[in-house]
Amino acid sequence: MSSPLPPSWLHCGHGADQAADRVGCHGNQVPGNTECLAHLTGTDRTAYLASLAPGANIDHRGTPFTPELLEALLNALTDPTTGKPHVGRAGFDEAWFFSRASFEGVRFSGFAGFSGAQFPGVAGFSGAHFSGPSGFSGARFSKRADFGGVQFSGPAGFGGVEFSGPAGFGGTQFSDLAGFGGAHFSGRAWFGGAQFSGPAGFNGAQFSGLAWFGKAQFSGLAGFGGAQFTGPVRFNDALFEGVSVLGPLVSAQAVVLSRAVFARPVTLEVAAQKVVCERTRWESTATVRVRHAAVDLSHAVLTAPAAVIAHPAPFTHADSAVSEDLLAGSGPQQRVPGRVRVVSVQGVDAAHLVLTDVDLSDCLFSGAFHLDQIRLEGRTSFAGAPTGWHRRGIRPLRFTRRRVLAEEHHWRAHIAGQPVPTAGAVPDPQLWRPGPHHPDPARTPDPEDVAALYRQLRKAFEDGKNEPGAADFYYGECEMRRHDLTGTTKGERVLLRGYWLLSGYGLRASRAFTWLLTAMAVTVLLLMGVGLPTPSPVPATTGTLNGSKISLNTTTLDPALHGGWSKRITWERAEKATRVAINSVVFRSSGQNLTTLGTYTEMLSRLLEPTLLALGVLAIRGRIKR
Repeated sequence: MSSPLPPSWLHCGHGADQAADRVGCHGNQVPGNTECLAHLTGTDRTAYLASLAPGANIDHRGTPFTPELLEALLNALTDPTTGKPHVGRAGFDEAWFFSRASFEGVRFSGFAGFSGAQFPGVAGFSGAHFSGPSGFSGARFSKRADFGGVQFSGPAGFGGVEFSGPAGFGGTQFSDLAGFGGAHFSGRAWFGGAQFSGPAGFNGAQFSGLAWFGKAQFSGLAGFGGAQFTGPVRFNDALFEGVSVLGPLVSAQAVVLSRAVFARPVTLEVAAQKVVCERTRWESTATVRVRHAAVDLSHAVLTAPAAVIAHPAPFTHADSAVSEDLLAGSGPQQRVPGRVRVVSVQGVDAAHLVLTDVDLSDCLFSGAFHLDQIRLEGRTSFAGAPTGWHRRGIRPLRFTRRRVLAEEHHWRAHIAGQPVPTAGAVPDPQLWRPGPHHPDPARTPDPEDVAALYRQLRKAFEDGKNEPGAADFYYGECEMRRHDLTGTTKGERVLLRGYWLLSGYGLRASRAFTWLLTAMAVTVLLLMGVGLPTPSPVPATTGTLNGSKISLNTTTLDPALHGGWSKRITWERAEKATRVAINSVVFRSSGQNLTTLGTYTEMLSRLLEPTLLALGVLAIRGRIKR
């Protein structure tokens, strides 16, 4: 406990020698003596303790205390009416408390100084009352530090304190400033039920274990700028009444704000692996800036606009970037590294929700209200359909590229009978992704539910003047209606299947034009084979002479086919058939003489081919409309 430099007070100097330790004991001299309390003789110590009375000022800075010596000191200060020690001004700066230090129930009515104090053993302050300012700056608690139920009526300074063991502040009341700036909590930090009536400063604090702020109340400002959390940090059921800015926080694991209440406009800045806001209540506007995390907003209550924004760069505090080294390599590999993922808005009134630059590949929308009024801005992305070629029976197929909701992934994975994925496995891009309750059919959304989600999100995009963005959601809606065996009639499903087959619900121009070219090719082949006569009929004129009158009659033979296929499949007939097919596309008659079968072929092509052309044009229009 000695150091090469002497303290600023008159110290004991016990054990000093010229060779090894010229300073000796740092304990403050007891008034009227040259030794500290620890090194007083028995008679002098007894006389000093007998001179003390409840509420007396004491100054034992730098003094080494055994549990017995501390107990004797506090017994001398015990108020007989309350049975609790009562200290006026207390000086314990740089004091050493060997083994257990017990200050339970002590009342400090003046300034209580513990700056730089060392607590190698358990430190107990539960039930203590600090009426005046208290300072623990730079103190070190090597084992458990118990401040549960302590009342700090004046400012409480814990800046730079090192808590090597568990630190308990459960139910502690801070009526004034509570400063924990730069404090280091190596073990569990427990602030459950703590009340911060004044400003609470945790700027730059480091939490290596669990940080629990469940049911804590922050009536004043709460500063967590630059705070680092190696373990999870939980604000379950916390009440933030005077907090306008919370963060920036950096957590290697989860920041949990479940059931917390924010009573005034607030800005949250969090860089973490996961941010849980389940049933969190925002009673005013909120801006939640997030980095890297998966955000869970299940059943959150939004009474005013709330925005969740993916922050593009590290947060800054005190004009410098907040380190994110804690997040390097922590947690499972994200599907989109570095991007913010919103994983659930279930049960949320989305009329007030704004999502910007977030990944919604795994987002669960089922159960959300007013989903058609949600605002999706910036580079907001959704999951895609499986890639590559697949086989359905003996028929190969390839899923069209489009944005797909997580609920459709879960339903298709269920009906496909896919196995339960291995925990932590990277999803296969060629397969549908199973849901969290796979393969339970009761907890997997059905096509009717998914169709409603697509319909509402489509309207949200359309109201935002993003028609191309709405196209994929219309496709998804039609897909789910086509597969819905209960809410969609059989006749409607047949129509939807035809609509899908011909043009991808009016959204796949390539499919419509492929069918158009196919129909034109079939028309040309039919006309060449059975539609164009060989040769074209030539008008014939016949007449009779009856005296001075001549009667003429011109007739044209019915078109007919003569000869074999070698006379029908020629370039000349192909040119004529192509002209008929092209005229059919634009709904015009070619004027070409045709056989009876050719006439019906032309009639059918004049009905089908313009329809396919219109579907192709509609699909192109849907992709470029603004």
